[in-house]
Amino acid sequence: MTYPNNIEQKIDFQVLRERLNALCDSSLGRERVDRMRFETDYGTVCTMLGETQEMRRVMEDGSLNFPQGEIHDLREALGRIRVEGLFLDEQELFHLLKTLVYASELETFFAGLDSVRFPYLHHWAEGEAHPIGDVVRLIDKVLDRYGTLKDNASPELARIRKELSQAQGAVSRAIQSVLKRAQAEGWVEKDASPTLREGRIVLPVPPMSRRKIGGIVHDESASGKTVFVEPQEVVEANNRIRSLEAEEKREKVRILMDVTAHIRPHIPAIFHSEESLARVDFVRAKAIVGRQLRAIAPEMANEPMIDWHDARHAILFLRLENEAREVVPMSLRLGGEEKNRLLVVSGPNAGGKSVCLKTVALTQYMLQCGLLVPVSEASKAGLFSNLLLDIGDEQSLQDDLSTYSSHLRNMKTFVRAADNRTLYLIDEMGGGTEPAIGGAIAEATLKEIHKSGAIGVVTTHYANLKHLAEREEGMVNGAMLYDRGALRPLFQLSIGQAGSSFALEIARQTGLPTTIIDEATALVGEEHIDYDKQLQDIARDKRYWEQKRQNIRQREKHLEEKIAYYEQEIAGLKAKKKQMLEEAKEQAADILQQSNATIERTIREIKESKADKQRTHKARQRIEEMKQKVSEGKEEKKVMRDFAELKKMAKSVPSASASVQNTIRRHKLGFERSIDIRGLRADEALEQVIAYIDTAIMVAAGSVTILHGTGTGALKQLTRDYLASLKKKNRIVDYYDGDPNRGGAGITIVEV
Repeated sequence: MTYPNNIEQKIDFQVLRERLNALCDSSLGRERVDRMRFETDYGTVCTMLGETQEMRRVMEDGSLNFPQGEIHDLREALGRIRVEGLFLDEQELFHLLKTLVYASELETFFAGLDSVRFPYLHHWAEGEAHPIGDVVRLIDKVLDRYGTLKDNASPELARIRKELSQAQGAVSRAIQSVLKRAQAEGWVEKDASPTLREGRIVLPVPPMSRRKIGGIVHDESASGKTVFVEPQEVVEANNRIRSLEAEEKREKVRILMDVTAHIRPHIPAIFHSEESLARVDFVRAKAIVGRQLRAIAPEMANEPMIDWHDARHAILFLRLENEAREVVPMSLRLGGEEKNRLLVVSGPNAGGKSVCLKTVALTQYMLQCGLLVPVSEASKAGLFSNLLLDIGDEQSLQDDLSTYSSHLRNMKTFVRAADNRTLYLIDEMGGGTEPAIGGAIAEATLKEIHKSGAIGVVTTHYANLKHLAEREEGMVNGAMLYDRGALRPLFQLSIGQAGSSFALEIARQTGLPTTIIDEATALVGEEHIDYDKQLQDIARDKRYWEQKRQNIRQREKHLEEKIAYYEQEIAGLKAKKKQMLEEAKEQAADILQQSNATIERTIREIKESKADKQRTHKARQRIEEMKQKVSEGKEEKKVMRDFAELKKMAKSVPSASASVQNTIRRHKLGFERSIDIRGLRADEALEQVIAYIDTAIMVAAGSVTILHGTGTGALKQLTRDYLASLKKKNRIVDYYDGDPNRGGAGITIVEV
């Protein structure tokens, strides 16, 4: 449900319809634009957004060569020939040929798209094996490239046209002969030439000379000074031409009826192709508008929620872009994981409150009509079953309703219709009547709607509604910021604080006499004047303590990470110590075993040599060397030296890392969880990725996101190649595509 009935006029959505209509190449596509409506089915909206996003990607990728062709609306003609005996004329056949050729080219194009990168568009070519190729070949066989029946469309047509050409040649020669004779005799002007009257070749002759030439008069000029005579010599030949032309017409009708008869069984398939072309034309127009708006298909959630970053008012964006000016973006979170469901926006007049409200309404309406929306890549959007809007002056003389009465009637509808899948938007809540009563009714109404679980944005100047948002669970204040020094609105939305109307400041700026302003200040009282300042002080303190709490959480997390790190280091050192001691024991045992073997071999040699003095001396020398080696414990001492050094290194870990930890702490506090390298050259992109991953590893970030987009795939491949090298060296844990609903192949998640 959308409310009121003229909601599109309220949010200027018709401007986008007009732009889409102008971008469509066919009446078929324009009809799709006219039928575009607010959809509430999750699957339908996701499909519409996915098709449009992929079409934009196709159009921006020059290497894909999107086909260009003609689309003609042939529904009336095709409907007519369902009746036996009726047929398509040459122009209709030619338009059908052009349309079906384009449909065939598009089907081939979509079938060739990567099904992973373009799942929605690739699906357009699946299961559509229609016999349009047979129809194309049939028409192409009988029509030439100008859309006229070929001479060889049938043997009979070929014969007729041959005889017709011969007859026309004979008439031409005869008429030229008569003309030369008449010119020589002075019966006609020297510059006279043959012409056509009633399909017959005639000569322009002065009235006094018509009897000299002889023949049939077919016409005369308006002045009566010229008559058009068919010479007697060509009368029969002209009759033959007329007869052949009649034969040609009958044969053409016969051929067209025969071709139409072959086409008639394929009319449902042709209608299907026309519908497919209408869809392509429509989605293409949406993709162009999306590109003009720098819009995207955000991550979708099958629940009512808003999580928009850098949202811009689409129509204001287009208008200001022509003036080389930028729209101030706004970010907003309501519903979903966010506990707040109602935003109460306050601030000065002409400060952007209504634009803020219309931005929410227009963006959500666009989204659920399947249009890409002007938000940043980090945004997430949900769906609503009801979109309720109360904005503008609804005074009705016909119904005898005041603006306030109309507002109350809207509120009655809101209270009845609101549920937990409703988005409601109210401009100047409670305005139009006596402030105290208006504010009280507005507060009571908001409480009632809020109970339904609906999500909403309201704008107001009323202090009691600002108080309500401060104290009520699930409500939050928002302020349209104002530059006190320059006395101008900034058009920026700040969540978490109430805005001021800055009525006195604006009054001073407009030049209202100081005496009036001073008296107004005295009348309202300092307490009321200070109220806005007190609200801002409360909001400032709230933000301060929230920041303090966040800092404490970060420090606790950092401390826990350090404790875990040192516990891991100590455990590693203990394991290394145990391993080295075991290795030292094994090496000592090997030395002892080698020594025993040497002694035994020496004794054996002495016995075998029967105490040869020279050999006995050498054997004793080997034993002494072995004893010396064992006594000195060279191998064991060597091992005990990598262990002493290891203990020394372990003791120095805390002190040596102090400066490093300060550096890590600074990096961690300013570390962003994602990086965007789209639009960069390859070398720039790789340089940023290397630096970013190094920092992520240093601060133990856990999981980070690299946004490279899809495009040609070059940046993605470059990123993946580098990450593969890091994974091979065990510097990172893993990397993979993002969630399909959160960017899919356009982002890479890295676990460090």
